[in-house]
Amino acid sequence: MTVEQELNLIVKKINQKLEPVIQEILCLHIDKEREKLVNYQISVAGKRMRPVLAVLSYSALGGKTKDVLYPAAGLEILHNYSLVVDDIIDNSELRRGEPTTWAKFGKSIAQCISIDYSAAIFQAANHSKNSKKISEIFAKTMKIIADGEILDILFEQSGRGNEFYIQETRYRQVKEKDYFEMVSKKTALLFQISCEIGGICANANETQINALRNYGYNLGIAFQIKDDILDIFGEQKKFGKKIGADIKERKRGNIVILSALKELISDNRNKFLEIMKKPQISEKDIKQAIDLINISSARKSAYELSQKFAEKAQKNLKLLPQNKYNKFLLHMADFAIKRER
Repeated sequence: MTVEQELNLIVKKINQKLEPVIQEILCLHIDKEREKLVNYQISVAGKRMRPVLAVLSYSALGGKTKDVLYPAAGLEILHNYSLVVDDIIDNSELRRGEPTTWAKFGKSIAQCISIDYSAAIFQAANHSKNSKKISEIFAKTMKIIADGEILDILFEQSGRGNEFYIQETRYRQVKEKDYFEMVSKKTALLFQISCEIGGICANANETQINALRNYGYNLGIAFQIKDDILDIFGEQKKFGKKIGADIKERKRGNIVILSALKELISDNRNKFLEIMKKPQISEKDIKQAIDLINISSARKSAYELSQKFAEKAQKNLKLLPQNKYNKFLLHMADFAIKRER
């Protein structure tokens, strides 16, 4: 059996143990008639990468799976909470090939569901060992993710005409350092704390905790860069989201777009910027923007950058016990940059 086959098998086993815990926490104090509303977001099956990372990190340090299930469930609920909010903000109608929560039930209901999710995060923490520490990590992470979301909105080049703060504060220029600040907060931090919480539950020492943090952080950056690539060049059926969504939303917080703008010259650069500032962006505009990106080497340089961060993540695993779970974490970094969805 290959490492990939072994990993797929263990992920399946983790999810079999994890799903009942997620359901238990999400449905606490929820009217039976409304359970289907609350369950929808989590039931549109995702990769469950964050709780899997927590369990693998914990297991790499010799822990028993049952002791990490509640904080792992909290991580998945936190992730999905951020997705519900993100989809409302971006008016995204598709996620994982299915209607987003707001697209299925309406924005008012989706906002109510997001409150249920935010409460469930801390209920999961309360069922965990080291509950106070884990609650504080969850709270801090939620605040930082919100700050990353604000940055992502401010990187948009047009739109939201009735939101005066955004109009006044929007970034006219977005640099790579701005991009990395945003993705560190919005994406990488959640990967980082998933690994960190696994270590905390396993009573890891500070060297091991730092190695897990650094592994998770760099893995998260690699994962987000791959997401940026898939947003422009992915296949919608595989990716599960509309291709070119970042262009449609006029986002400069995409490393492929930033790299292309850095490389494109004169007329081509101006054409791209004109598209990004249009009040309405059509499918034809998206295609033209992608054609312009293809003139540059942005796709290649973005993939090489994702490889660099994946390798940085893997180096930290040398500081952890060398066992099969370590190998699985190593493989997760390869998966993050080679996936098609």
